[in-house]
Amino acid sequence: MHTIGRRSFVAVVAGAACAPLVTSAATEVPSQLDHILLGCNDLDLGIDFVERRAGVRPAAGGVHPGRGTRNALLSLGERRYLEVIAPDPKQDQNHVEQFALKTLAHLKELSSPHLIGWAAHPGDLEKFSALLRDAGIAFLGPWPGSRQRPDGKLLQWKSLNLKDDQGGLLPFFIEWSADSLHPSADAPQGCSLTRFGAVSPNPADLTKIIDHFQLEMLVSHGDNAALEATIVGPKGELTLTS
Repeated sequence: MHTIGRRSFVAVVAGAACAPLVTSAATEVPSQLDHILLGCNDLDLGIDFVERRAGVRPAAGGVHPGRGTRNALLSLGERRYLEVIAPDPKQDQNHVEQFALKTLAHLKELSSPHLIGWAAHPGDLEKFSALLRDAGIAFLGPWPGSRQRPDGKLLQWKSLNLKDDQGGLLPFFIEWSADSLHPSADAPQGCSLTRFGAVSPNPADLTKIIDHFQLEMLVSHGDNAALEATIVGPKGELTLTS
């Protein structure tokens, strides 16, 4: 992967961000974290899984048209949330958009809920994508996205995916439409995200890449690459892994 010049990255992205970026020192939860995704093959089972362990029941979020999925949401604090995501049995699987097929297939194969990724908010996504392009870093998007809520309201956003996301350890990047309420604001409350990080057989190498994106993400050593999250709720700690 090509690297981004630290000074130019901070200058461009910090100017575009909704809130100032802090230094790249790792923290228990990255300040840019928008949401984490808990994948499962059945949404109701995923909702029950979270409620039994955390003590708060995620609420139905809606469907992703053309992506073959639907979700339920749980607030994890200000502008952070858990997205429980699963195949949508009511969508025609033959009309799912090409870029969503891999994720949909993975969800169907899951025998139990697992983290399948996370999203970060870098600010203005068009400026962010221009920076990546100038640095020679390959990506897909930005794509427009939307979700129809149960109350009929439409949430809209743009997202960008790195072509090399280090096996799912790096996030995709999201920018919410200015007229869309952030999902954390009206999702069920009562839980918080106390830790989020990655495990890697080569933590030093992964940390260098993470620092280039100013993600402030904790990286620990382990035999197998994985994401790890700790959620605290009324019933205690819920630990999630990929």
